[in-house]
Amino acid sequence: MAKDASVHQEQLDRIAAGKGFIAALDQSGGSTPKALALYGVNEDAYANDDEMFAEIHKMRTRIITSPSFGKERILGAILFEKTMDSEIEGKPTADFLWDNCGVVPFLKVDKGLADEANGVQMMKPMPELDALLARAGEKGIFGTKMRSVIKDANAEGIKAVVAQQFEVGQQIVAAGLVPIIEPEVDINSATKAEAEVLLKAEIKAQLDALPADSKVALKLTIPSQAGLYDDLADHANVVRVVALSGGYTTDDACARLSQNTKMIASFSRALTEGLNAAMSDADYDAALGANISKIYDASL
Repeated sequence: MAKDASVHQEQLDRIAAGKGFIAALDQSGGSTPKALALYGVNEDAYANDDEMFAEIHKMRTRIITSPSFGKERILGAILFEKTMDSEIEGKPTADFLWDNCGVVPFLKVDKGLADEANGVQMMKPMPELDALLARAGEKGIFGTKMRSVIKDANAEGIKAVVAQQFEVGQQIVAAGLVPIIEPEVDINSATKAEAEVLLKAEIKAQLDALPADSKVALKLTIPSQAGLYDDLADHANVVRVVALSGGYTTDDACARLSQNTKMIASFSRALTEGLNAAMSDADYDAALGANISKIYDASL
C-alpha cells in the first residue's frame, strides 16, 4: 500500500537519526545459491529458480519473524524484488517490516554488474527502472539500493561509476524514494586506500551538484583510513552513510566499523553468519541475536 507523506517523513527521520543498522537481505539470483549453501540448504533441495527463491524467502522470513529482529536495533532492511513481491504471515513483506517490526523497507533495484573496464564494474542498464520504482512506491518501499564495484584506483573508472550512480539516483529521487548509492571498493584491491580517496572526491563533487531537496544515502566499503567519510556523513544532502561488510568476517567488519563513528552497518553475510536452517528456534534466535548485538554495538 502506498505510504502517505507523514509515514515517509517518520521513516526518513528514523534512517537519518535512529540508533541501529540496516539489514541487507537482498541476495539476488547470482548470490542466492552460495547464501543458501552457507545456511545449510544445498542445491539438491531445489530443482529450479522458483524453488530456490522459495527457499531463500523461507530463510528471510525466519530472520524477519525472529524475536531478535526488530526496531530496537534494526533501522531498515534491504529486500530483493521477489521478496518485495512475496508475503510474510499473509502480509506484503514491506508492510510486515514496517507495521510489525518498525523496520524501514528498501529495495535492491540494480540488475547486476557489467564486465570490468577501467578497473571498475558499472551497473548493467535498467530499462524498466521507472516501472519498478512505481511498483515499489505502491508496495510501501521507502528507498532503494544499487551496487557498482571498484577494483582499482583508476580515476576515469571511478568517475564513471559515481556519475552513473548519481544519475540513476536522481531518477529514484524523482520517483519519491531515497536511493542508497553503493560504489563498493573491493576489500582485496591492492590499491584500496588510493581508490577510496578518489571515490570520496567524486562523491563530494556529485553531492555538491545536487538540488537542496535531493536526499541520498551512501553505502560504502569500510575505509582503510578510519573516519575518511565523516564529512560525507555531514553533507546536507546525505541522509546516512552505511557500511557494507564486503567479505570481512562479522568480528572483523564490526571491529573496523567501530573505528568509523559516523557510519552504521548494512551487513548481509555478516548478519547471517552461523545461521543454519536445521537449528531449533531457540538456537536460531540466539545466534541471530548475537550477530545483531555485535553489529548494533559497532554501529553506535
